[in-house]
Amino acid sequence: MKKKILAVLFVLVMMVSIAGCGLQSPTETEDTTPDVTEDTVDEATEDIAEEVEEEAATAEPEITFVYAEVNPLDTIVGQTGTAFKEKVEELSGGTIKIDIQASGVLGSENDVLDTMLGGGGTIDMSRISAFALTSYGGEKSKLLSVPYTFANREHFWSFATSDLAPEFLLEPHENGSGVRGLFYGEEGFRHFFTTQDISGMEDLAGLKLRVSNDPVMNGMVEGLGASPTVVSFGELYSALQTGVVDGAEQPIANYKSNAFQEVAPNIILDGHTLGAIQVVITDEAWDSLTAEQQDILMEAGAYASQFNREISEEAENEVLAGLIEEGINVVEVNDITPWQEATKDVIAEATKDNTELYQQILDFQ
Repeated sequence: MKKKILAVLFVLVMMVSIAGCGLQSPTETEDTTPDVTEDTVDEATEDIAEEVEEEAATAEPEITFVYAEVNPLDTIVGQTGTAFKEKVEELSGGTIKIDIQASGVLGSENDVLDTMLGGGGTIDMSRISAFALTSYGGEKSKLLSVPYTFANREHFWSFATSDLAPEFLLEPHENGSGVRGLFYGEEGFRHFFTTQDISGMEDLAGLKLRVSNDPVMNGMVEGLGASPTVVSFGELYSALQTGVVDGAEQPIANYKSNAFQEVAPNIILDGHTLGAIQVVITDEAWDSLTAEQQDILMEAGAYASQFNREISEEAENEVLAGLIEEGINVVEVNDITPWQEATKDVIAEATKDNTELYQQILDFQ
C-alpha cells in the first residue's frame, strides 16, 4: 500500500510539473494537458489515505498462541504440532502464529493444564494425552486410555473420524473446565520399559513403575503386581538412573526421543493402550477469534490429524528397528490374554459409568 501511495503521488506531482512548465509550440495547438493542480494532488492523497485507513481497520490483527508440548519436536507428536503450526500460519496468511514450546519447558501435561485453566493466557494450546484430561472435565476421554481398548490403529481412527469423536473433544468445555479439544492424533501404542532384564509379564511383579497419578494407570500397574510410583515426566530419566523407579511406560518414539533406553534398556511390547492425544485450546483463546479464524484452526487441525495418521506407524517402526540395532532388549508379546486378565478389574471400574459408550468405542473395531 505504501508503494501504491508513493507511485500515485509521483505521477501526480510530475503531471503538475509538466502542466506548469510545458513548452509552447510556435503554432497554436489544442491544449490537451490535464488540468492538474496542487489541490488535485492533495485530494488524491486524502483519498488514498482514507483507503489505507479503511483497509487497516478491516485487517485482522496478528495473534500469537503459545503451544506446549512435553516431548521433543522430532517425536510423532512434535511433528504433528509443527504440521498444525505451519498450516495455521499458511491459511491465516501469517496473522495467526503458533509458538511451540517443546521438550517440556513449560512443565508436565498436568502442569500445563493447570496453567491453562488458571487463565492469564501464558499457555493457549497444548497437545495432551487423552487420559490426562480425566481430572479436567474429560471423563469420557478416560475410556480411550482403558487397557486393551483399541485392537489396532485402524480401530482408533475409526473412532477418531466418527460422529462420536466430537462429543469427547467438547466435553471439557461443556463441563466448564475452560478448554476444548480441536483434533485427535495418536503417538503409538504404549509399552513398559525397565532398568532390569525382562522376558514376560511376571517380571513386572514387585517393580516400582512410574505413573502420572492417573487412576486407570495406577489400577493397571497394580493389576500387574507392580507398585505405581508418581514421578513427573521431567524427572523420569533421573528417577530411572537413580533407582527411584524401576521402569515406566511410553510409546516407542517417546522412549527413544527422551533417551530412556540409556538408563532402561529393556522394553516389552505389551501395547496396553494406544497413546490417544488431543490438541486443546483454552476457551479464552478460542473466544478471542473471529468465526473465520476459528474455521482456520479447525481446518488446520483436520490437516494435522491426517498428517499424524500417515506418519505414526512408519515412524514408530523406524524407531523400533533402530532400537533393535542398538542392542536394546526388545521383548515381543504374542498373547495378550494374560495381560487382559490381569487388568480386568481396572477395565471394569473405569468403564462402569459409561458402559454403553464404551461398547460403542469397542464396536468401531
